[in-house]
Amino acid sequence: MRVSRFTVKFMLAIASLTVGYGSAAAQDPTKTDDASKVERKNRAPVSRDVLQVRMPKPTEATLSNGMTVLIIEDHRLPLVSIQYNISGAGPLFENSELPGLANITAQMLREGTKTRNSLKIAEDTESLGASLSATSGFGSSAAIVSASGLSDNFDQWFALANDILLNPSFPADELNRLKQRLKLQLRQQRTNPGFLSAERFSRAVYGQHPAATISSTEASIDAMTPERLAEWHRQRYAPQNTILGIAGDVKPSELVPKLERWLAAWKKSDVQEKLPPNAAAAASKKILLVDRSSSVQTSIVMGNIAIDRRDPDYIPLSVANDVIGGGPTGRLFINLREEKGYTYGAGSSFAALKYPGPWRAASDVRTEVTDGAMTEFLREIGRLRDEAVPAEELEEAKRSIVAGFALSLEDPDSALGYAITRKIYGFPPDYWDTYAAKIMAVNAQDVQRVARKYINPDNLQIVAVGDAGKIRPIMEKYGPVELYDVDGKRVGN
Repeated sequence: MRVSRFTVKFMLAIASLTVGYGSAAAQDPTKTDDASKVERKNRAPVSRDVLQVRMPKPTEATLSNGMTVLIIEDHRLPLVSIQYNISGAGPLFENSELPGLANITAQMLREGTKTRNSLKIAEDTESLGASLSATSGFGSSAAIVSASGLSDNFDQWFALANDILLNPSFPADELNRLKQRLKLQLRQQRTNPGFLSAERFSRAVYGQHPAATISSTEASIDAMTPERLAEWHRQRYAPQNTILGIAGDVKPSELVPKLERWLAAWKKSDVQEKLPPNAAAAASKKILLVDRSSSVQTSIVMGNIAIDRRDPDYIPLSVANDVIGGGPTGRLFINLREEKGYTYGAGSSFAALKYPGPWRAASDVRTEVTDGAMTEFLREIGRLRDEAVPAEELEEAKRSIVAGFALSLEDPDSALGYAITRKIYGFPPDYWDTYAAKIMAVNAQDVQRVARKYINPDNLQIVAVGDAGKIRPIMEKYGPVELYDVDGKRVGN
């Protein structure tokens, strides 16, 4: 949901920021951050009085089939975007023997309905000037169906979107073609160090939690049939678990009665979203090495389970993460790239969803500097935990987050995403109105507290993908090494 800090600073260097729902005047001349040898310029011009942002309030309605509708009226452009967020239809609820069922079902929605084949769907989409997409990514609890187009033919392309959502036919020939493409992707991803590190890290931090799975298997792809997809769709695509968000050139008073008619055939069911038990943070450090002998780089990922999205520590952890790894002004980037020249980029992120996800730091570094990179990763983690962030550096991080948030409100789709997020997590109506103020209220003690709580060098799950013959002695400095091959199989003891 966040605009990159680089984009924010580039755009805001040109002119002061003005957004549709608030404004910020440029201030503070270019300065050098004493905490780094790198000169930082074009700082996000956010007033010390805090940018006053007022989110557009969606009109909310509940249809007779139990579906929640959020409508953000925006007449600046003759465009409309919609998003169905269908909770309970994501991979978190798949049978462990059928990874990929949720996403393959979502992908197949556009391949045929009871009255349209894939070619007809493509032709109708193009003739209406619309776009359609459907996905359900690994780790998600929901399936997402999105569409957009012009407001003057909204009724027509909305009907098309509803046809693929409610009446998919899952044709066998299209499914077979998709299965062949997916099998090719399986082979290709085994050559990608980014995938290999993500796979091993996810299994390390999530353990038996379904989010540990990030890919289908050849066996699961072979097991997919039209009947299995249709059953998943019938059981899991339920209106009472769905939020329909609509943003753009529409009038809620006219639209809601239409939605009642258009979606009357989608009947409420008894299915409920029941999340699996949360994964707990690993108690001790683990070193996992994936041997990729052809590598001239080492892909390093380290972290552990942190928080879910409702946790009150989300705000201070956002700021802490921004300080250490939030893009080109984060400490990891400045250290590993600008000062040491180890890599083209380094950073950190954290996943906070309906269940606790991990904080993670990552970089791809040259094989010969793996030792130095590991030292600097742990140095920066220690510094965040042991030293209070200097006032100027902390202020810059907070201003950057707020400016990125404010800039994103220019996009109605982003505003709609924020509204859906607020509804999913049950946040109060003024959650986003007060978001900027809450970010700016974070102090150095807050940052240090959450760093000590969630970023612990003693229980990091550390993954390295690279030439084991060269980097294994380095990784063994940090603990016993578990060795894996590129197929994900344990090698040796």
